[in-house]
Parts: sequence; structure tokens; C-alpha cells
Amino acid sequence: MQDAVMDLLLYGEMTQEEVLWRMGGIIQDWKSGEATKQQLVHRVYRVVKQLLDLGTTYGFDENLWQDYLTFYLITNENSFSLTCERTKPQSGSINALVKADLEVFRQLYHYDFSALEQALGITCLTEITHYHAIGKREQVYHKTVSSRVRRLSRALAAAKNAEEMFDLLTQYYQEEGVGIFGLYRAFHVEEGPEGVQFLPVSNAGQNRLSDLVGYESQKQQLRENTEAFLAGRTANNVLLYGDSGTGKSSSVKALMNEYGDQGMRLIEIYKHQFRLLSPLIAKLKKRNYRFIIYMDDLSFEADEVEYKFLKAVMEGGVETKPDNILLYATSNRRHLIKETWNDRNDMEFQNEIHRSDTMEEKLSLAARFGILIGYTSPNRKEFYDIVETLASRHPEIQLSKEELLAEANRWELRHGGVSGRTAQQFINALAGKAEKK
Repeated sequence: MQDAVMDLLLYGEMTQEEVLWRMGGIIQDWKSGEATKQQLVHRVYRVVKQLLDLGTTYGFDENLWQDYLTFYLITNENSFSLTCERTKPQSGSINALVKADLEVFRQLYHYDFSALEQALGITCLTEITHYHAIGKREQVYHKTVSSRVRRLSRALAAAKNAEEMFDLLTQYYQEEGVGIFGLYRAFHVEEGPEGVQFLPVSNAGQNRLSDLVGYESQKQQLRENTEAFLAGRTANNVLLYGDSGTGKSSSVKALMNEYGDQGMRLIEIYKHQFRLLSPLIAKLKKRNYRFIIYMDDLSFEADEVEYKFLKAVMEGGVETKPDNILLYATSNRRHLIKETWNDRNDMEFQNEIHRSDTMEEKLSLAARFGILIGYTSPNRKEFYDIVETLASRHPEIQLSKEELLAEANRWELRHGGVSGRTAQQFINALAGKAEKK
């Protein structure tokens, strides 16, 4: 196995902690006699634990070895896989090199561990190739990833030759992509030893725009701009502003469920990370996805200067923002930056025009969002409509309309007034009580 791993070209770059590398080293040392039986057993157990941890995390089942190999293939970012993400592979010499690698993987998919197990007196490798997970697969956070990997894994294992594996894998790259962007739709960002890193969000929820009651014109504006962006047409950065609890954040988050299968990815970044925007965009601009960089609850105090990083990215920098990236933000402030009367100290009066450089500087950030969508608190009737609609989604709530709205009135008086968030919290409380009975 180690010789086969060493023969890999495009898929051969891996760390010594990789399961495939470790397993190859074990078999090599077993055949050469360069390690004791006890040492080899210990190393096999470490590999099996890695496979079990991976299987538990992603809900793999039946054959953890084959699922691991599939996971490795679809997350390996190399010159071929990244090219396939952008365009259909053309005939060329690189295809022959890839097929040579895949012939190695075809053998690895069906590797017989029985001789090694017999020599070491263990059975754990056979057990992980006939594995039955404990618990319900529905409880796994990474359900979508699990189903994709297992489905492709079975197809690759059944392939008769490298040619079939090539067709299956390239089709996956074209439809889903490669690496974590091919597996997930939403991400956080952190700064690591190798620069900007993307942390996938596995439990981002399944809400869609239709689940948000009301605000139809606002949702339509958001849809139209996002669909233009995904279609490669001209689109704008968007600022959703207005009262708390009105659904601004929920609207943006729902987009990944509406359009994730069309290549949209949501990258959430926090205010203290704005200095990472330039390296972040540099990593995203060459990928074949449409990225929305999302900033939730965006606002700045008078003495904060992080907004200058954002301004430089949106407009005015030496390098223009790539066509595959938009910025969406939510805020309770329409102008984002807190204004004070001191901002007017440099007010100029000329030809009946009043101008303040400080105020212009602060207002210019919001102006760089091409579309501003206002979300205001609902009036009493709209609040009742939201409550009734949400209640209709919970058949366990058995209250008359009059009882429901009376309870809603009492709830909102104690919980922050009328808003979509208050209505949702009220219905959650009612449903919880009903389910308990």
C-alpha cells in the first residue's frame, strides 16, 4: 500500500497524520519486519480511531474505509479538482495522470486487510469495513455531507475501472465543487497559522424566505438582487436596516437554503475581523462559487475605525472587488456609524450649501451599499397576522383565535413589544407547553 500511496501524483500531497499515509506505513513496516507486533497493533488502533472519529462526525456507515477514501478525494484541492470545479474537463495529458491515480484508489477501495489482521491477531479493520453506526443518522449535524459522501462512495466502489471513477468524480466536482465549499454552504472565518481559514457551519438551520411572515416587498428585493448575482448579472451590495426582531438576519440566512444548490455560499465575518477582508477576498475570487460576505448587526461607535477597512474593500481600493463576491449587512442603524453634534464642528456654509467633512465621511459607508432595504416593526394587525400564521404551523396549539391573540398581547407586553421575533418566541413557548401535555 505504501508504494501505491507514493505513486500518487495529483492526489499524493498529504501530511504524515493522514490516515492513508499512516496505513501505508503500517503495511510497509509489517512486510519489512521493521516494527514489532505490539508497535504495529498500536498504530493500527490509532488509524481505526481516526476512522471512527470521522465516521461519528459525519454519520458514515457500512464501510468507513471506503467512505474515508471518498471524503479524501472530494476534499483534495489540487490543480485538476479545482479546474473541474470551474469547467468540464477537456481531453489532455492531465486526464491520463488523474486516471492513473484513480486506478490506485480503485485498488485501495478493495484492499484486503485479512493477512495483516491474521498476522497481528486483530479484527478491527474488518469491523470498520462492515460498520453499523450507533444511534439514528438523523441526529448527525452533518447529514447532508454524510448522504453525499456515502452515495458517491458506493458508486466509486462499484466502478469497474478508473475510467468510470473518473466520470463519477468529475461529475461530482462540477455539480458540488471541491473541498469544504463543496460540502458546506455557510462559514465563519478565523485567522490561523496559514492565514484566513474557513470554519464550516454544520447546523445553520433550514429556514427559507417563505418561512418569514410578511415583509414581502423586502424579500422580493433581496431575491431579485441575489438571483441577478447568481446569474452573473450586475448586482449590488445590500444593507438591511431597521428595528430589532423584524427578520433582517433571518432573511439573509435563508438565502443559503434558497440558493445554496445554485453555488451560493455565505461567509459570516465579525466587525473585529474586517482587517481580514482583503486576504479573505483573495482566497475566494478564484473559486467557482458566488460568495455573500455577511456582516450581522453592523454598527460603529464614533471612535471606531474598523469601518475604513470595509470602505476600502467596497470601493476605492487599488484592487476591485471580484464579480463573485457581494457584501450583505444587517443593522439597526440606517447610517451604520453613530453620529454626534461634534461631527458638525467642521460645517461649511457656502452658496446656501451646508457641508461637513466628518458627517460625509460617516455617511459614505452606508452609501456604498447599492440597495438599502428597510425592515420596520409590524403594526398591531401585522403582528396578529404573524402570530396566526406561525400558530397554524403547529397543530398541537389548540386555541381559538380570540384566545391566541389575547395570549399574544399578554406575552408581548412582557417581552419587548410587537415584532416578528416576539411572535416567534411566543409561539415557541405555546408549542412547548402543548407538546408537554
